[in-house]
Amino acid sequence: MYTIAKRFAFSASHLIGGLPAEHPCARLHGHNYEVEVILQSAELDRVGFVRDYRELSELKTFIDNTLDHRHLNEVLGHDQTTAEVIAQWLYDWCKARWPEVAAVRVSETPKTWAEYRP
Repeated sequence: MYTIAKRFAFSASHLIGGLPAEHPCARLHGHNYEVEVILQSAELDRVGFVRDYRELSELKTFIDNTLDHRHLNEVLGHDQTTAEVIAQWLYDWCKARWPEVAAVRVSETPKTWAEYRP
């Protein structure tokens, strides 16, 4: 199995609903997010790629236009704006375009990440 990955970054605000009022994530705050899309294939294309990295630039455009410097609660339309939920949301977007997508990781801090892999 061949595996490739590419990272993207964006900054956004959010709050997570359903938490106790004293929980810091219940209050409006923001992160400098990193997104990593992971693609896998048992075979390479005629050039020797799983997928040309340049094709993944479409994800950067989507992130820049949809998520960067936005309020994620408004973008997603709900208050479940955890890294886990964002990872699945981005996975679904990517999988609709590139069948080789195996997982998406979302990091809110350098020490934490969530991954969605069906």
